[in-house]
Amino acid sequence: MPIPSALRSRPRRGLLALLGAATLVTGVLAAAPAAGAAPTARPGQPDLGPNTVVLSPDMPQAEVQAKLDAIAADRVPDQFGPGRVAVLFLPGTYGSAADPLNFQLGYGEEVAGLGKSPSDVVINGTANVYNQCAGDPGGNVSDGCVALNNFWRSLSNLTINPMGGEGCHANTEFWAVSQAAPMRRVQVNGPTTLMDYCTNPSYASGGFIADSALGAVTNGSQQQWLTRNSSVASWSNGVWNQVFSGVQGAPAETFPADGHAVADGPNPYTVVDRTPVSREKPFLYVDDRGAWKVFVPAARTSTTGTSWSTGSEAGRSLPLSRFRIVQPGDSAASIQRSLRRGQDLLVTPGVYGIDRSLTVTRPNTVVLGLGFATLTAERGAVPIRVAGVPGVDLAGLIVDAGATNSPALVEVGARRGAGGSARNPIALQDVFFRIGGPHAGRATTSLVVNSDHVVLDDIWAWRADHGTGVGWTQNTARNGVVVNGDDVTATGLFVEHYQQYNAIWNGERGRTIFFQNELPYDAPSQAAWRHGSVNGYAAYTVADSVRWNRVDGAGSYIYTNVVPTLHASRAFEVPRRPGVQLRHLVTVSLNDAGTIDHVVNGTGEAAVPKTGGSDVVFLNRYP
Repeated sequence: MPIPSALRSRPRRGLLALLGAATLVTGVLAAAPAAGAAPTARPGQPDLGPNTVVLSPDMPQAEVQAKLDAIAADRVPDQFGPGRVAVLFLPGTYGSAADPLNFQLGYGEEVAGLGKSPSDVVINGTANVYNQCAGDPGGNVSDGCVALNNFWRSLSNLTINPMGGEGCHANTEFWAVSQAAPMRRVQVNGPTTLMDYCTNPSYASGGFIADSALGAVTNGSQQQWLTRNSSVASWSNGVWNQVFSGVQGAPAETFPADGHAVADGPNPYTVVDRTPVSREKPFLYVDDRGAWKVFVPAARTSTTGTSWSTGSEAGRSLPLSRFRIVQPGDSAASIQRSLRRGQDLLVTPGVYGIDRSLTVTRPNTVVLGLGFATLTAERGAVPIRVAGVPGVDLAGLIVDAGATNSPALVEVGARRGAGGSARNPIALQDVFFRIGGPHAGRATTSLVVNSDHVVLDDIWAWRADHGTGVGWTQNTARNGVVVNGDDVTATGLFVEHYQQYNAIWNGERGRTIFFQNELPYDAPSQAAWRHGSVNGYAAYTVADSVRWNRVDGAGSYIYTNVVPTLHASRAFEVPRRPGVQLRHLVTVSLNDAGTIDHVVNGTGEAAVPKTGGSDVVFLNRYP
């Protein structure tokens, strides 16, 4: 999680030259009266709960704009409130050259098209995320204007023709986000910027794009980013760790020389030509006859480009009759009864107290959250347990720790090696964990993967460094992600601030494409943050018994703002053998606080405190 903007510094890489000259309780519309009444449900339209807004192309443009503006006014400032919303666009065209549709997305907001293809919903305009500035409502920024806290929002399954907007923001799609803000199945016929360069200092810390087709992309100040199975017309620059996996039009791979960063060095571009295994996120859509369904994409191997470019996608279309539509107020016991009956789950926007595990035992079960549906552990429960069965898909969820410690927040497989199928892997897409932030929370581990053949696609496990209930003895959490199963692939693994090892890999043939980490800020002393003779804990560790593990594009940063003199002996800790390969690594000491002595084991220079800035160290390969 990024640190306050007043303290943040990073290489600019000629950036100026590159750029040129409320809270939702009973429903969005109750919290945002300017939007007017909810549209009348069409025949066959399901009840998707009080926090889902369905828009139609036959609604007056002014009405659509007013609804979106009212939602933005409610959601943009509300970082930790219980408000959640899904804004769903029925197939058709919205906005025009004469009257573009321009709107912002805020916290806990999903915006998605309801077509089978991204081309079925067209927005002539923009769907934007801008910097937040000091003095804005919500108090999310202490100084300047930055995107460092722009979490928990998403855009998917539609086409954008960028037009409209005012001044510096005109005619460009602005997606200035940090973690847990995915863009999926989006076609942008024009420029996209991942940095809001219209206000300063414009720092950003993302990010994730998948299965999308974009024009020219401005990376700008984004310190790290993963783009997977997409196409881009061009990419402007890198900062610390820009990774491309299966991306058509990706820039040529370059990486700085081993050692401390130098001015005007090469961009840190890591390119994986083909994504080894992937499974795109399920999505809700309306077919040509007006029937509402969920499409569940099939797993793919050795792929490049989007899944939809040919007009035909492998997968299953499931009628909504197969789903329990979970709504705010539903109990964990009633949801579990639906799972036992063999139903899939469509979890509508809201916050759900989970006082007993939701246990998934049927192969191919889909648990799909809308609008950042949030499961909060109660009484020390593990909110989701998945049996070792193939094809299960968990997607679009926030899982929060509760006041009583949970041993885990999500457990995949009851024992090591349980189940799993190479042809039909279990998948988690856009699943985000929080220990603290909205309230005090405790969990020993956020995600435990025991099964073999699991795909982890855009995971952010976050022990909060700000918000409510934050402190070394308050939001306690030992580990973020523990992988015990074999043949587990992670594409986009973000793990931050855990008190011991952030990510542990015990299984064989693990593959991580893009890893981002910040070590804990708040250790009260070196004695409290060490084990044996080793200072601190590595961000990413591979068990000594593992024979094969591969990492492409990984960064770990330190900012010990309670005791600035703390050290971590190394960022990555792995057995030295030919089958364990780490490529393109970066460590950073942020804002004159904290030292990482080595990059991997005893290899790599130290990232040390630097007055007025950050010390960046690169390592091309290990061993």
